[in-house]
Amino acid sequence: LEAARIDTAVLAGQSLADGLLGRVDPAARPAVQDLVYGSLRAYGCGDFYLARLLTKPLYVDEVRALLLVAIYRLETRPDAVHTVVDQAVSAAGEIAGGNFRGLVNGVLRNFLRQQSALTAAFDADTDASAMHPDWWLARLRAAYPDDWPAIVAAGNAPPPMGLRVNGRRIARDEYQKLLAAEGIAARPTGECGLALDRPVSVDTLPGFADGLVSVQDPGAQQAATLLNPAPGSHVLDACAAPGGKTAHLLERSELDLLALDLKPSRCRRIAETLTRLGLTARIEAADCAKLTTWWDGRPFDAVLADVPCTASGVVRRNPDAKWLRREADIASFAAAQARILDALWQVLRPGGKLLYATCSVFPAENAEQIASFLQRQPKACRRHEEQLLPTAEHDGFYYCLLEKR
Repeated sequence: LEAARIDTAVLAGQSLADGLLGRVDPAARPAVQDLVYGSLRAYGCGDFYLARLLTKPLYVDEVRALLLVAIYRLETRPDAVHTVVDQAVSAAGEIAGGNFRGLVNGVLRNFLRQQSALTAAFDADTDASAMHPDWWLARLRAAYPDDWPAIVAAGNAPPPMGLRVNGRRIARDEYQKLLAAEGIAARPTGECGLALDRPVSVDTLPGFADGLVSVQDPGAQQAATLLNPAPGSHVLDACAAPGGKTAHLLERSELDLLALDLKPSRCRRIAETLTRLGLTARIEAADCAKLTTWWDGRPFDAVLADVPCTASGVVRRNPDAKWLRREADIASFAAAQARILDALWQVLRPGGKLLYATCSVFPAENAEQIASFLQRQPKACRRHEEQLLPTAEHDGFYYCLLEKR
């Protein structure tokens, strides 16, 4: 029932980032999170089935969400069908005076009887089986005519788990041995990363609380490597929360680093991240595009602009985003990104570097954004550009390293 209530909130417009899971009893949270994330990734599938199982529209959102969660569970736990149906019917007894117990029981039992035919129909419907909004699919097909099926498949799969070893505390090879001693298999990625064969709770990671390691996708780890500020550089991380890229920059070398983020609550997360890792930086709550509120006039040697975006490259980690985003959001994000870029360009010294980064795969936020910026800023020189598409190894990211001539 808790999972259904969270799904209801998401489908009504709330984001999982609003702390919905924080309201769940900690002991039950892992199981509830699995149901919530799984059912939202598979929302397109459950919605397809319900359209064929319901004889008339269902206007009670919580009951609909309960059915979506239960159908997801029936598909992923075929060994527990009777338990799942019984639990769903019991949960329905706590909604709307218990008037939907019979409906929930009937729909789920009809699903089990028709499961083979429903699955075949779903698999045969290319758009439905992609489990993404139609406008999203149209954009992916236009931008990536050969790669869009793989992007969609990655977006519907559970995400991989990557680690970033804190080189100030321990060598990667040594930490890999600590993992092996705990029965956690991992392989090296990038300059300081480890990819786990299967995700685990951070509580099981040796030395996590002591700052030996952080959870960070291998694709995200490329930001610090690409910006690569020299030791002692004056560096700005302009949209820094929750602090993973800030921390990676500081783990690589001593820097005079300022980390900004819009909200004080997000700045507290940066501070918590740095404290755990034994790192220090100046942290301020400010809108990075409003220079008069935070900039002291001293130019930066390097700027990381990890700008707000649609998060279309990390949708498997944020499965609610597929159903909360609207196509018009792309233009809104692009406008905000342009404002941030133009503002941050002013704080960069001549000869300095700015790394523009998003976790999006939509060109309007990435290559098209940079093309427009280069037209506005003739002294900007593109040194490196890369679009990472989501794979089994990493999430989707875009990077463009700019130099101020």
